[in-house]
Amino acid sequence: MHDLTVLMTICTFFLTIGFIFWKPNVNEAIPATVGAIIVILCGSVSLADLGQITETISGAAVTIIATIVMAIVLESFGFFYWAAELLTRKAKGSGIRLFWLTNLFCFLMTLFVNNDGSILITTPILLILLQNMGLKNHQKIPYLLSGALIATASSAPIGVSNIVNLIALKIVHMDLYMHTAMMFIPASLGLALLSLLLFATFYRVLPKKLPPAARWNLLPGSHPLKEIVTTENRTAFMRNILIFVLSVRLSLFAASYIHFPVSLMAVIGSSLLLAWRWIFLKIPPTDMIKKTPWYILLFAFSMYVIIYGLNNIGLTEWLIQLLQPIVSGSLLNASVLMGTLLSVLSNLFNNHPALMVGTLTLMSMGLDPLTLKIAYLASVIGSDIGSLLLPIGTLATLMWMHIIRKGGVKISWGQYLKVTSFVIPITVIFTLIILSYWVSWLF
Repeated sequence: MHDLTVLMTICTFFLTIGFIFWKPNVNEAIPATVGAIIVILCGSVSLADLGQITETISGAAVTIIATIVMAIVLESFGFFYWAAELLTRKAKGSGIRLFWLTNLFCFLMTLFVNNDGSILITTPILLILLQNMGLKNHQKIPYLLSGALIATASSAPIGVSNIVNLIALKIVHMDLYMHTAMMFIPASLGLALLSLLLFATFYRVLPKKLPPAARWNLLPGSHPLKEIVTTENRTAFMRNILIFVLSVRLSLFAASYIHFPVSLMAVIGSSLLLAWRWIFLKIPPTDMIKKTPWYILLFAFSMYVIIYGLNNIGLTEWLIQLLQPIVSGSLLNASVLMGTLLSVLSNLFNNHPALMVGTLTLMSMGLDPLTLKIAYLASVIGSDIGSLLLPIGTLATLMWMHIIRKGGVKISWGQYLKVTSFVIPITVIFTLIILSYWVSWLF
């Protein structure tokens, strides 16, 4: 490959990532698409490669879009406003109780939808909730920051909660059932530790007694749900919706176990929920065309094109020579090294391209199946949790920073780092060690 092609591919990668970090308000699909076009034109990615890329990411992209459609339908039913009112009521005036409820809410939303969708849903809800309580800026940050960290990190236990996890699963030929069996316990323990560390960090700032909230009026009289469902029945109605959504999520694992296409199962579940809404609220599914963030598909495809270009010019070969002797030493070495490396790469380059590079590298190392799997899972921990050290580590945290600033809450990089520099490294190392021992015990 010509030196000019190599140089252009490397420069395109850094310029694309740099622009996304520099202009987080610009739709990230735009610079990614421009970068992908340049990489294709300079010859580091062929037409045959494009076919391979499409096959790799298509199922993952469809699954994520289907789950986002489910989130939009839930919003139509008024579920998110109802959840904000419920959180306020369950807090019973305790700031500490609200902290734990916030973390639990963000965790569950990531499991029900995905990490990016959870940020887009929970952050505006928390902003409304905290504003309604009349809290000051410094009192809002513990709830907003801990919620964002938990929501993003919660994509680690279950593969369907993050599009990049799904793409990587396809590359390493691991099904959701195996991923969950090996990952759920270590990642969940890591999340529990993260919550405790966040609580210890924010304990002095958390208001012990919340000020009386203004009267909730989140479901206006014009909302179609209120015309049909009485206040007394609304909780039961929302519970039924949650049960349905949970059933759809569980069906993805069942599909993976019996080798039924997960993406097709996700589409079936979303279609049923759309039909339910159409029958119940008389809202046709045509609004999904406008409300669904289709740019996610374009972004994922474009970033993978750029990463594939880096792979073709020899990046993975260099990483293989550097890492193979250490990774193949033991399961503990494989876990800690790959998790730490992906944490660093994610904070430098964003977790999407970082995990793609890491996964492609692992597949070329010639590792035994068990070492490959644990190295991959450690990479997921690094890209899902370790990436939270800096606000630029994930698209979810970039979106979160934008949303809270738009909502009038000020938080500087210094305030963010003061928290994450303490809680994230401890959580990542703990989770990686637990992962190695858990997998050793399983197998």
